[in-house]
Amino acid sequence: MAAFYLLAGFNHFRSPEFYYSLIPLGNVVLLNALSGIAEIGLAVLLLFTITRKWASYGIALMLLAFIPSHIYMLQQGFCINSNCAPEWALWARLLVLQPILIWWALSLRNTK
Repeated sequence: MAAFYLLAGFNHFRSPEFYYSLIPLGNVVLLNALSGIAEIGLAVLLLFTITRKWASYGIALMLLAFIPSHIYMLQQGFCINSNCAPEWALWARLLVLQPILIWWALSLRNTK
C-alpha cells in the first residue's frame, strides 16, 4: 500500500492536469498539491511501525474526503482524450473499490 500511495502522490505532480478535472470545487491547483503531499506523507508513515496505525487512519480519512470527487465524476462523466469511462465503472469505483481501499488501509493499523 505504501508503494501504491507513494506513486499516486508523485503522479499528482507529474500529471497534475489529470487530477484538476476530478476536483469538484475550490482551488484545484492547491487541492491537487495537498492531495499529492498527503498521499506521499501517509505512504512514508506506513513504512514505520510506530506511525503505521495513524497513517492507516489518515489514508481512510483521505479516501473518505475523495468521495465528492467520485460523485462529481459520476455527475460530469470522466473522459481522457475522448475515451470516456463507462458509468458502471465509475459506480464500481465509488461503491466497490473505495470501500476495499478503506478496508485495506484500516487492516494495516494493527500490523507490526
